[in-house]
Amino acid sequence: MNFTDRVCEAGIVPVVVLNRVEDAVPLAGALLKGGITFMEITFRTECAADCIEVISREVPDMTVGAGTVINVEQAKTAVAGGAKFIVSPGFDEETVRWALDNDIPVIPGTVTPTEIMKAVGMGLRVLKFFPADVYGGIKAIKALSAPFGQVRFLPTGGVSPDNLKDFISNKAVAAVGGSWVCKKDDIANHDWDKITALSAEAVKTIKEMRA
Repeated sequence: MNFTDRVCEAGIVPVVVLNRVEDAVPLAGALLKGGITFMEITFRTECAADCIEVISREVPDMTVGAGTVINVEQAKTAVAGGAKFIVSPGFDEETVRWALDNDIPVIPGTVTPTEIMKAVGMGLRVLKFFPADVYGGIKAIKALSAPFGQVRFLPTGGVSPDNLKDFISNKAVAAVGGSWVCKKDDIANHDWDKITALSAEAVKTIKEMRA
């Protein structure tokens, strides 16, 4: 199974902000226990690269990637630490080209037809749609999927339990990104059981909608 198929099967790629390396492994374990097998650690904190490295080494069943990657230097750092995929908030052609040249799955952010056309021209078929709530949500994705039927989207930003069914039931959506299953406060409080429960609930909903 290729990367795209695995992402689609997973249905959810949590967006994770970690401020302490020691929280990385227990968080990955909590997500896995709830049935989530992908996680995107954002490069918004100084310890992001270290968190990716320790999860890659100690939690092999978790497919860990790097998010909020905005340049080639960050991409190189993430991959060197064990990141299995790269996610960007926008479309940076240099970063995408580096990832493709090095056989690293990359999901750049796109919200306009022009950006999507550039990404498709580079051979990409799964694209991030961010911030989804600002740029029209599922309504926009439905409209964009008409001329770009070969593309599937990873909407992030504003996805929640309240609208999860709307997103995940649409065939143009490969998976959803979201932070509600692992909120900053829950991580800080080490509420791993709550994270597992939220993860299991999300996975259950996704499976039911796609059955």
